Amino acid sequence: MDKLTKKTGNTGQKLWQRAKTIIPGGNMLLSKRAEMFLPNQWPAYFSKAKGCAVWDLDGNKYTDMSIMGIGTNILGYGHSEVDEAVIKTINAGNMSTLNCPEEVLLAEKLLDMHRWADMVRFARSGGEANAIAIRIARAAAGRDKVAVCGYHGWHDWYLSANLGDDKSLDGHLLPGLDPAGVPRSLKDSVFTFSYNNFAELENLVATQNIGVIKMEVSRNDGPENDFLQKVRKLATDKAIVLVFDECTSGFRQSFGGLHKLYGVEPDMAMFGKALGNGYAITAVIGRREVMEAAQSTFISSTFWTERIGPTAALKTLEVMERTKSWVTISKVGLDIRHRWQKLAIKHGLEISCWGLPALTGFSFSGAKSLEYKTFITQEMLSSGFLAANSVYVCIEHTPDIVDSYFELLDPLFGIIREFEDGRDVNASLIGPVCHAGFRRLN
Repeated sequence: MDKLTKKTGNTGQKLWQRAKTIIPGGNMLLSKRAEMFLPNQWPAYFSKAKGCAVWDLDGNKYTDMSIMGIGTNILGYGHSEVDEAVIKTINAGNMSTLNCPEEVLLAEKLLDMHRWADMVRFARSGGEANAIAIRIARAAAGRDKVAVCGYHGWHDWYLSANLGDDKSLDGHLLPGLDPAGVPRSLKDSVFTFSYNNFAELENLVATQNIGVIKMEVSRNDGPENDFLQKVRKLATDKAIVLVFDECTSGFRQSFGGLHKLYGVEPDMAMFGKALGNGYAITAVIGRREVMEAAQSTFISSTFWTERIGPTAALKTLEVMERTKSWVTISKVGLDIRHRWQKLAIKHGLEISCWGLPALTGFSFSGAKSLEYKTFITQEMLSSGFLAANSVYVCIEHTPDIVDSYFELLDPLFGIIREFEDGRDVNASLIGPVCHAGFRRLN
């Protein structure tokens, strides 16, 4: 495929530089900051998105073989059925003094998919859903201390884990999170444990008055040695509320929560990201005896009652169920992972693959891994692809698109082999190396 011929200058990057002077960090989501991809070159903003294509502010079209809206669009961007349902809702009115009926229908649908659960609360972001779940779980347990594993958002309760040891959360997705602004009084209220390390969790339960265990069902690795079953039994034996954060994993490998595949039922679970196929909607579901604790505390917000989110979710679930989208995206993701591994073997490179099948990624071994990632992003961008070292799969990632992606990636792996053999990678980079985690952006 030929290099992309840009129509004009990088308007998006110019706007990004302006944004950083008036918006702290430049935007509202770390994972979308330009420096996480290609500093000084990333187009940064979009004018249109459809299927798995994205157009920048200059009208350049890119194929998104990257994070697909941070995993929000399993059905692809601008899915016609979902958008039509939303447009119909907009025309009928999104907000009023009365409640929207769609939230009741959505609650019933989610409970039908998860027969262990009895009640639902809705929000509009993953961080909100996590905060809601923790508040309810603590109220139900009657104890404040929480054991966590995985990534659960930005709120005080979660970042407080870094008050005692500022590296406590380093192994839970983003290293270097500074708990500045989090009240010191929250120290020793949240404790971390490592996935598949049951002994570590057992020790926390034995030495701390843990009331809530909150964890991702899986992110990079699957459970080993009946890990999830052991966690469930421990929570039951100690009257601890077990919460599964499925904001990321939900609907990727099953119609509903990933926990359904492992036969382990939590006391609460949260869903987000893919639930509305790009529209803001998250859900907290749980057992009646736990969820009713929401009535003993105050959890309320005006825009949790808007109509677009539930409308989008209902139609998204309908399309997912009809197309069995989770089967498609898992199959495509596993194929992509297999082809990465074949390329690495072909060119004598060492990579490690990670993530759920539909949220798959790879990393190069060695000290130059970020330089290599930056090089790939740079070269793929010039050929019309948004791509780095991970692909969040949607049903619009057809075999032809995947083939085109690998046709471009193959020679890049060959050049990286040359870098390994002594060629200077920095001489091939147009701008700075991408960021690895949390950094203050000036």
